[in-house]
Amino acid sequence: MEEGILWGIDLGGTKIEGVILDQYNDNKVLYRERVPTEASKGYPHILNQVKKLVDSMVAHHGCRPTRLGIGTPGTMNRHSGLMKNCNATAINGQPMQKDLTNLLGIEVKMANDANCFALAEAKLGVVKHHYPDAQVVFGVILGTGVGGGLVINGHIINGHHGIGGEWGHNLLSGMEGRPCFCGKEGDNESILSGPSLEWYYHQKTGTQKPLKEIIERARAKTDSGAIDTLDRLTDGFARAISVVINIVDPDVIVIGGGVGNIDEIYTTGASRIPAYVFNHEFQAPIVKPALGDSAGVFGAAFLIEE
Repeated sequence: MEEGILWGIDLGGTKIEGVILDQYNDNKVLYRERVPTEASKGYPHILNQVKKLVDSMVAHHGCRPTRLGIGTPGTMNRHSGLMKNCNATAINGQPMQKDLTNLLGIEVKMANDANCFALAEAKLGVVKHHYPDAQVVFGVILGTGVGGGLVINGHIINGHHGIGGEWGHNLLSGMEGRPCFCGKEGDNESILSGPSLEWYYHQKTGTQKPLKEIIERARAKTDSGAIDTLDRLTDGFARAISVVINIVDPDVIVIGGGVGNIDEIYTTGASRIPAYVFNHEFQAPIVKPALGDSAGVFGAAFLIEE
């Protein structure tokens, strides 16, 4: 392994992205490439797509790594070594870390995509540049699903079962939601995710609309169903994040994902948090990420340092 050179792979449901970083040159990107996941073709094909990408990166860089960080769409059970909670369902129940280690001949370190997001923003993104003294960082994913990652003093908190930071499947007090894939109804994902907000609007109005249009109609105050949907998001976010605040009291909260682009989360949503937290005040910053969709692959590369 070249000293100071970090290799990362972000394994997503539709794409697999790889990056090579120069740690000693301000984490400069030396090479970056993507291939399609093609998850519908099955688990062996996904593994081969990862190998295809790594081989291409090696050919470009001229050197093969001995260690590789991989961000995954789910979590590995550290006791059984099997994957779980992956939206690319072909991966669930598979010993992916072991299989990739054997296939690539490289030591593989894995973490879920939300953890990689939080790690990247803490070590390279918005937290590093604007809140360098922050010790506790909670990274939120609000998008098609709801997830989270917890980073303390620059290190991911995985937890005993590998689900540290997974606030998306906490039950959200005082609200009802649609059935979630995890088996519960009324958890954060079934209320705050993009598809769940669109589902709620449809239940209220009988009309199906994309979330972007729903939010625009709410801001224009021309659609009571849209206003209710936006209020559901801001109040639900405040309730849901208050549980995290009461437990780990983060110095910074970073929000990624498509729903995280809705500005009212940072204004109306943030203003409602004090009513739900233990001491009835909240002053920590809630911010948008600096790295965009690059966070996952950068965080995967930083896993090598973990």
